[in-house]
Amino acid sequence: MRRVGLIVGVIAIGLAIAGYVFFNGERRPPVRYRTMPVERGAIVSLVTATGTINPITTIQVGSQVSGMIESLHADFNSKVKAKQVVARIDPFPYQARRDQAMASLANARAALDKARIDLAQRRREFDRAKSLLGQQFISQNEVDMALTASEGAVAQLKVTEAAVKQAEAMLQAAELDLKYTVIRSPVDGVVISRQVEVGQRISASFSIPTLFLIAEDVTNMQVDTNVSEADIGGIAEGKEASFTVDAYPGEQFYGRVRQVRNAPINIQNVVTYDVVVEFQNPDFRLKPGMTANVSIVVAKKEQILKVPNSALRFSPPRVVREEVIAVRAAGGATGPASRQRTLWKQSVNDELDPVPVEMGISDGSYAEIISAAINEGDQVIIGIESLRGDRKGGELPPGFGSGQRRDRGM
Repeated sequence: MRRVGLIVGVIAIGLAIAGYVFFNGERRPPVRYRTMPVERGAIVSLVTATGTINPITTIQVGSQVSGMIESLHADFNSKVKAKQVVARIDPFPYQARRDQAMASLANARAALDKARIDLAQRRREFDRAKSLLGQQFISQNEVDMALTASEGAVAQLKVTEAAVKQAEAMLQAAELDLKYTVIRSPVDGVVISRQVEVGQRISASFSIPTLFLIAEDVTNMQVDTNVSEADIGGIAEGKEASFTVDAYPGEQFYGRVRQVRNAPINIQNVVTYDVVVEFQNPDFRLKPGMTANVSIVVAKKEQILKVPNSALRFSPPRVVREEVIAVRAAGGATGPASRQRTLWKQSVNDELDPVPVEMGISDGSYAEIISAAINEGDQVIIGIESLRGDRKGGELPPGFGSGQRRDRGM
């Protein structure tokens, strides 16, 4: 009986220890995951960039002559027509040069008349000398001298004719300079900038000074954006675009890509390309120089399966992640390696099931997925919500080490 009592006592002590360990020992609390359903809908893939609003055509109106600004006939924001006078330069110096050129031309023409008269006289003398030579009244030497004088008169006539042409050209240049003292607008448009004042002297000796900056058509403008080389591949002419400006917060403006310029822009080893977005500006609300935040539509798909990007970024425990390697090695995913991803679903017994998928386009929040193992309405894991039975939140269970990232979703 004593041996039986000893055995019963040992068993009771063992059961007590086992119960204590079971109820008070370390246990791995189960994990509660946050999930979202697989949806079917549209995804619009965008490329964002920052640009500057500019007129499509900007004309720099300058002066080809130097002088003092006598008067201005246009100012900032003035609407001008083609051939309209916008400024005048003091014309008196150029009028004096024109009068001097006219006098020089008159002098050259008078010299031409005198040369013609002199030529006629020399020809008559030569004819008379030939006649007297036949009658042997003069020598051959005198005839030769008359011939030389006649030929000299012909040459002098040509010299005076050239002088007349030169004087005419000088007069035309003087009249042209006088004409250039009146500055006219070359196109219909709006004056964006005026860079001179009345009384200011401008010099056109080395370069043409700019007086006005005129936008030809402010109802049709463009945004010059800098798109990085990584995003330029999906952008082409005709793509839809939208943009916002700080002047009108919350309001969207729309346009289309008119040109993708091939000239690279390299700033501190960062290569970008100028993408020109054209838009209509009928009421001129958008001003030149405004900063625009542009979104260009690269791709758009309707009625496709999509999941939150956080589901694609979810990383399981290390133990489960090792199983994924075996799944991929068995050919569970198709398509380019850069497009392969793994979604995670939670089975009925709270186990994680990997689902290899191929990723399509993305809008930053949702991504297109391609897989026969995923259907609309399936719940995919996007992150860890909490640990069950842990009132204070506790620590992650073993296996959720360096490879686990707690994703809060988008």
